[in-house]
Amino acid sequence: MLKESGHGEVFAFGISEPGNDSMLFDSGTTAEPQLDGGYSFTGRKIFTSLSPAWTRLGIFGKDGGAREGSGELVFGFIQRDAPGHETLNDWDTLGMRASQSNTTLLHGAMVPPERIFRKLPVGPNQDPLIFAIFACFETLLAAVYTGIAERAFTLAVEAVKRRTSAKYGGRSFSQDPDIRWKIADAAMAMDSIQPHLASVARDVDALVDHGSQWFPKFVGLKVRATENARTIVDVAIRVSGGSSYFRGSELERLYRDVLAGIFHPSNEESAHTTVANAWLGPLES
Repeated sequence: MLKESGHGEVFAFGISEPGNDSMLFDSGTTAEPQLDGGYSFTGRKIFTSLSPAWTRLGIFGKDGGAREGSGELVFGFIQRDAPGHETLNDWDTLGMRASQSNTTLLHGAMVPPERIFRKLPVGPNQDPLIFAIFACFETLLAAVYTGIAERAFTLAVEAVKRRTSAKYGGRSFSQDPDIRWKIADAAMAMDSIQPHLASVARDVDALVDHGSQWFPKFVGLKVRATENARTIVDVAIRVSGGSSYFRGSELERLYRDVLAGIFHPSNEESAHTTVANAWLGPLES
């Protein structure tokens, strides 16, 4: 993977599936074993970012007959010039438009044996592949949305210093107690997420052993960062005035983009389940 990346290949994820709230722990895509050791994949992948540009797409599916019928998750890479896949032009979204995360259809897409890189049991596990995907995806995602929040906060402060009140004889909005409270509240929210993000990222780099608490840490960071960003962008919109509602305003774009944080895995419900299970154990059957 590193060698091909160095040669200019563009790697992308084909993981998310409609209705699959198990994410990496199960799949609605079929992985059918072939005589040569490869697999044929059939299914539907959504939110395939970089869909017009990727040259290597990481996908996974389930071989339902493996492991004595309990099933096995099979991970592999398909190449752009290989047959059996289709990219739909359906990324007509409220925000995050530049990512071009179109739907990918797999019509018996063949992955040769040398491109199959993992086979895992169905269900939660702490395999290094799963850990690596969670560690990179959730931490980097939290960083992106924290960046959105930082930019929105900067714009909010600039707007408040620039705007004046006719009601109070041209006084700057920076002197309005209510506006000052909102800015302070947003600043405290920024102060809380930045050390949280830095702490998790530092522990990943340092190979700290959090054991079973790693996944709760990752999903907790992702949810806290994306929800925090939504709150701060909302404050920025409120204190910046009606001009931020117009198309072409930078805050208008940030307001649309920040909403996508709701849909990235893990979503709020899944994250709370993960954290509750870590502290209280799974629900009794």
